[in-house]
Amino acid sequence: MSDLPLQDRIALVTGASRGIGRAAAIALAKAGAHVVAVARTSGALEELDDDIRQATGQSATLVPMDIAEDGALDQLGLALHQRFGRVDVLVHAAAILGPMTPVAHIEPKHWDRVMAVNLTASYRLIRSVEPLLRASDRPRAIFLTSGRAARPKAFWGPYGATKAALENLVRTWADELENTPIRAAILDPGAMRTKMRAEAFPGEDPNELPDPAEIGPLIVDLAQAELGLPTANVVFSDWKTPATPASA
Repeated sequence: MSDLPLQDRIALVTGASRGIGRAAAIALAKAGAHVVAVARTSGALEELDDDIRQATGQSATLVPMDIAEDGALDQLGLALHQRFGRVDVLVHAAAILGPMTPVAHIEPKHWDRVMAVNLTASYRLIRSVEPLLRASDRPRAIFLTSGRAARPKAFWGPYGATKAALENLVRTWADELENTPIRAAILDPGAMRTKMRAEAFPGEDPNELPDPAEIGPLIVDLAQAELGLPTANVVFSDWKTPATPASA
């Protein structure tokens, strides 16, 4: 009998080619899950598959696609239904930063692209994958957010707005599914050594930030956890450095 906690589970990971999505895919694969990795770049997905094979001896299912493309996520749901019949773990890490500019200066085409990738695709993903999660005996869905959702800051308008809306959407969806086995978590990774972070803070020393691989074990934990409704975000820094109990 395997001692891998996610043995034979089907894990769908978006944004899997880099950063936190990539770290999640590798961690879930090491925990025994079969990973369905979604990202736009075929080459980066193939590199991910090589790393998963090297670490586990198993391959991933690679899905190169733009999640904002019309009908793409509907087609993905159908393909997953035909091949696996279910999804046990969903990790939605795909997102773009968008323009760092005053709200009044944002070009409509840039606004529309951030909304399409960060928000509309999230709704379409939930719509497509919910029936597959319902087919699992212990489904878990993990959505990545940002501190900008609760703490708006100049020049972060489109990104922060989409993350705030995503949190509301996920909490609404989770409340609707309270009487099903589906459980969701909203995960705030904080500052990490990612390409998006470097785009937002080009002068920052990336070596002072946690590597995305450090969040992998937390994602594996959430994929197994007894979760309630996501009334509060799971914050990586709190998990990494738990509060010390007060002495008696």
